[in-house]
Amino acid sequence: MQASVSVRLARSVLTAIAASLLLFFFQYAPACAQPPYAKWGRLAMQETMKKYPHAQIVDYLHVGRTAKTPTTSEETFKLLLQEGNRRWALLVHIEFENQTEHVVQITYEESA
Repeated sequence: MQASVSVRLARSVLTAIAASLLLFFFQYAPACAQPPYAKWGRLAMQETMKKYPHAQIVDYLHVGRTAKTPTTSEETFKLLLQEGNRRWALLVHIEFENQTEHVVQITYEESA
């Protein structure tokens, strides 16, 4: 039983380290090396961690950018979250104004 708890604790620690490294990479990588969606990826992870404070982000995928209106676009990210034994995918949609990059809204879609 203690070994099982130790394994779960070790996995949680490793998951937290992996999420921290993702944030570190996106925050401190040289601007020329960052893809155009990096800013939105950081925001997606930061807002997800606020919304799900006990979950760890275990995987990250940029799904793509779409035009929502003539003046706004939407970046979509798929994050794989884990909290205890529960693991689920979360789509994060960030709509923003093209000219100012002002965030219009952030929406979340959970899936199994």
